[in-house]
Amino acid sequence: QDQLVESGGGSVQAGGSLRLSCAVFGYIWDNYCLVWIRQSPGKEREGVATFDLYGRPGYVDSVKGRFTVSKDNAKQILYLQMDNLKPEDTANYYCAADPGRLCRPLADYAYWDGLSYRGKGTQVTVSS
Repeated sequence: QDQLVESGGGSVQAGGSLRLSCAVFGYIWDNYCLVWIRQSPGKEREGVATFDLYGRPGYVDSVKGRFTVSKDNAKQILYLQMDNLKPEDTANYYCAADPGRLCRPLADYAYWDGLSYRGKGTQVTVSS
């Protein structure tokens, strides 16, 4: 069974909005920091947002004020609300589980290979 399953991607024009969902199965919900990561062809992967086990969100500077990460504990779904989207936000977005109770600095997720689980991702395409 897939542990993390994303949905909600699509194609929008610049300035539009999308809400991504990540269904989290099993014990991951209560035991791992959850991370949204994005990657596009030819670019380094980038940690976009985190949500640690203490309920604290974190964002990379490029999305602050535009993206909001949240959790639905009853449904075990991690959300990423993305507003005022820009063409540079175009990427495959996936959620992942960091085994730490505290999330790592977002810059670390560009190269750190310690993630325990990740989903297949959902494509977001923003046109100008």
